[in-house]
Amino acid sequence: LAKAIHSLSRIGDELYVEPQEDGLALRSVNSSRSAYACFLFAPLYFSRYTIPSGHTFRCKMAIKSVQAVFRSLASLEKTVEKCHIELDEQKNRLRFTLHCKHGLLKTHNLSFQDSESLQAVFDKDSCANVFRSQPRLLVDTVMHFPPSLEEVTVSVSDERMWIRNHVEDESDQSKAMLTELCLASDEFDHFAVQAHNSVTFCLKELRGLLVFAESTGLPISVYFDEPGSPVVLSVTDSVLEGNFVLATLSDDSSHRKNNTRRARTPPPPPPDDFMNEDIDSYLIAMDTSIAPGPSATGPPTPLLADSTCSKQPAAANHRTRLHSEEEEVEEEDETADLDRPPNKKV
Repeated sequence: LAKAIHSLSRIGDELYVEPQEDGLALRSVNSSRSAYACFLFAPLYFSRYTIPSGHTFRCKMAIKSVQAVFRSLASLEKTVEKCHIELDEQKNRLRFTLHCKHGLLKTHNLSFQDSESLQAVFDKDSCANVFRSQPRLLVDTVMHFPPSLEEVTVSVSDERMWIRNHVEDESDQSKAMLTELCLASDEFDHFAVQAHNSVTFCLKELRGLLVFAESTGLPISVYFDEPGSPVVLSVTDSVLEGNFVLATLSDDSSHRKNNTRRARTPPPPPPDDFMNEDIDSYLIAMDTSIAPGPSATGPPTPLLADSTCSKQPAAANHRTRLHSEEEEVEEEDETADLDRPPNKKV
């Protein structure tokens, strides 16, 4: 019981307790709802198991407070003879009483909150790929990966299973450390493959189940189908059943990340053609207006007026036209005196 609680602590921060007719169910789920674990202890597991008929009790509590009751697993096996769990309805407390050697009693009254039934929907019997092995095989395999590794990828064929660390597509492949192990089918107690698929899931939850399975000596069964469907890790005994349901990455997850990243990148602004044409016309007009020429024809001021009036509104064209008439009057005055240099207008 203590090992199951420590294993559930690797999943979530809350422990869901639900006494049922078919046994005591201990469940936990992580904050993102991507990992779920459940241990069901049959009534035959306990020396005495009684629940009131017609009364349904479900609660959740902080899993750290329950861990404090079963703090040291080594000392529990040596000093504790039995554990008594009962509900104190008057104080609304769940009482854990440890009967230790030499008549020593340790009592923990833990507060709880009412909750709904927590149950994941999965069907492990319908999975295409089923494997069963001793916990030591997977423990020796996982120990090659660093503790900081978050996800692993499992690929299968008819005679092989490959387990490697998952590397994001966006990361630099030349700087990433790649670790891959190959397991033959004869190393498993049961090896059945109907679909050659690869699934990627979190390694933290797998480590939690391996610790429990290795300490109890129960074989581990792995069920999975295709990417995006959950992978189920299971340990089963005559009086105990444990299931870990883990979410897997889908095939198009990386493709969606790339599309999302491209969608978030704003497109470059279109070139301002109007501004470029206006500046070019202005520079051309400047060059032609300051170019020296004979006083008889005068400076080509009308060219400037024509080039600029095409990009001005009607009111601006009217003002330009009046300004051009004034310039023509000035040009007539300028032609009267040929010795005087022409005025330069911009």
